[in-house]
Amino acid sequence: MEGKRRLADSFLHLGLGATAVPQPPFEGGMDWYEGYGQRHGSDGREGRLVSQHSFAEDWDSWEMHPLGEEVVICTAGSMVLTQEFPDGRRETLTLEAGEYAINPAGVWHIADVEAYATAIFITAGEGTQHRPR
Repeated sequence: MEGKRRLADSFLHLGLGATAVPQPPFEGGMDWYEGYGQRHGSDGREGRLVSQHSFAEDWDSWEMHPLGEEVVICTAGSMVLTQEFPDGRRETLTLEAGEYAINPAGVWHIADVEAYATAIFITAGEGTQHRPR
């Protein structure tokens, strides 16, 4: 049995064959995500990254996952999730602790935080794109 870990520090990869693979410590930045892609890219669109992030301010960029859906679970505080659909329509959802939303594949999304929020993300990250706010 592997020892326990903190999700905020050591993300988890859910891979093919129902595997669960702890990841190296998250040190922020795109370099970590590039390494993740190298470690698990062969799982393709079926691989999922489970991560936890805390926010004290609004996100500074939009994000979109073209090949799969993302589940966002708010575990503390609240956050306003804005989704921009391919037809240009925008929808906003306020997530409180214990609530979740799904970011559909191909939908740009961003989050705003009034004070503080923590969320768990289950992400089909292959091909993820970012754009400035």
